[in-house]
Amino acid sequence: MQTQKLIISGQVQGVGFRWSAAKAAQQLGITGTVRNCRNGQVEIFSTGESHQLVDFQSQLKRGLSPWIAVQAIDATDLPLRRFDDFKIIG
Repeated sequence: MQTQKLIISGQVQGVGFRWSAAKAAQQLGITGTVRNCRNGQVEIFSTGESHQLVDFQSQLKRGLSPWIAVQAIDATDLPLRRFDDFKIIG
């Protein structure tokens, strides 16, 4: 298990990104949180097995809907953090 912080840039606010990211995370068995940032980016904390996190980032990059346009994902490995589930927090 590992935890990552993802900063997502692009057309990711006002297009259902947080809901879509939460649904993808839940389907992959990833726990964590997703929230909008004031600067137009989205911040995700995700915990799962390495292959789950790779799959998650791949889905985010492909775009979860026609309205979402991810330009960049900045991933940072963090100390393991446990979450009960995956929640939209803001």
